[in-house]
Amino acid sequence: MEVKEETVVLIAEDDAKTAKLIASYLENESIVSVIADDGRRALALFEQHHPSLVLLDIMLPKMNGLDVCTSIRKISSVPILFLTARDDEVDKVLGLGIGADDYIAKPFSPRELVARIKAHLRRASMNHAVKTAADLRPEKLFISHGALRFDVEKRRFALNDVPLSLTPIEFTLLQTLMKTPGRVFLRHELLDKLYPGGELVVDRVIDVHIGKLRQKIGDNPGKPTYIHTVRGIGYRFADPQR
Repeated sequence: MEVKEETVVLIAEDDAKTAKLIASYLENESIVSVIADDGRRALALFEQHHPSLVLLDIMLPKMNGLDVCTSIRKISSVPILFLTARDDEVDKVLGLGIGADDYIAKPFSPRELVARIKAHLRRASMNHAVKTAADLRPEKLFISHGALRFDVEKRRFALNDVPLSLTPIEFTLLQTLMKTPGRVFLRHELLDKLYPGGELVVDRVIDVHIGKLRQKIGDNPGKPTYIHTVRGIGYRFADPQR
């Protein structure tokens, strides 16, 4: 699936040369860029352009990238990728824990960055696509477990009949687990589902996404209703209810 011409990416980066370099590579892929050189400007442009993806530097003036990410997550599940010169796991986990979908450390390869951006755009597009009737089995139009319900046709999750606002990665993760209750997924299997483009990410990323997902579905990790940890191996969704 190719990225559509009207796709807009918001680049929040205070280094003008870096921002223009990224924008030129995206332009070669028919992706439109809007550039903000500080955090407050990034939020203003987000409201104005409703971008399909946000590329966010952590060390922004006026309002840092972590706070910008938190603000965006209150109103949107658009994919967010962090750019960071602080290449250590604490920053990465913190960023993903507040709702980011991916990160890339500086200095970076522009081609690798564009490949990751396109992978996230494709995933977001697929997550919002409506499945055709031929792909659906009547008995699988809805998948429910307790208060959690997945409308397969409309591709929506709800908890106690209240729609859940999930990031594209959280959606893919919950869908994967919920569609095969009882099956244990190894961490690398889930990573392959979330990052089909072969991006290099640490296993810890899965734990961060699971933790964020548990918060949204009200799952107590000490006594889970939905997502169970299989120590040293991975995760599984609760066994089917009878």
